Amino acid sequence: MKIRARLIYALVISVVVVTFTQSQVLEIDEEFETVTCGSAVKLTHSPSGYKLHSHSISYGTGSGQQSVTGLPNSDDPDSLWIVKGTIGNNCLRGEKIKCGDSIRLQHAGTEKFLHSHYHRSPLSNQQEVSAFDGLDSGDNWKSVCINTSSSYWFREQKIRLIHVETSSYLSANLEMVYNNPIHGQIEVAASSSNDKNTEWIAQEGIYFAERTSS
Repeated sequence: MKIRARLIYALVISVVVVTFTQSQVLEIDEEFETVTCGSAVKLTHSPSGYKLHSHSISYGTGSGQQSVTGLPNSDDPDSLWIVKGTIGNNCLRGEKIKCGDSIRLQHAGTEKFLHSHYHRSPLSNQQEVSAFDGLDSGDNWKSVCINTSSSYWFREQKIRLIHVETSSYLSANLEMVYNNPIHGQIEVAASSSNDKNTEWIAQEGIYFAERTSS
C-alpha cells in the first residue's frame, strides 16, 4: 500500500509539473488570490527575482543534506513547493493560510521539506537551509505578512518566513553566488536580520480554490 501511495503521489506531482510548464498556471488561476493548503507555488525572492529552488545536489559541507538555492530561471519545475500543515496539524486542501500560521513547504520534485538547523551555510556562514525528509520540527516556518493590514497570505504580496525552531528568517543574497556544479545560483540561508533580503512573494503555481465551511 505504501508503494502504491507513493506511485499515486508521483503521478499527481508529474501532472502538476506538466500542467505548470505547458500552461503557466498563473493565467488560469488568476481568480485564486489566497495561498491555500495543498497549493504548489513558486516563491520569488523579492530583491533579486530568483526562485526558491532545490534539486538532487547535496551540500559538500555542513549537514550534507539536499541543497536549497535561488534560481534565476522562472520556468524550472524544481522551484515548485507544496504548502502543507505542520506535523500533527491537519491542513485541509484549500484551507487559507493566515498571517502568522506555521506551515511546511514540501519540494514537489524530491518530496523533501524546506528545513533549517544550526549548521553554517556554505557561502555567508549564516544558518544553513536545506531540503530534508526527517519529518521533524526543523521543517516548520511561520508566515509573516509584511502588509500588517492583511489577515491572510495573498499571492503577489510580500511575506517573510521565520524558522520556528531558531527564529531566523529565510533569506537570499545576490552577492552570494555558487560556482559549479550549481553555477549562477545564489545561496539561500536563514538570517537573524529581517532586512530586504528576507522578503518573498508567492507567484506562479497551482492554486487550489479556497475551502468554504460546510
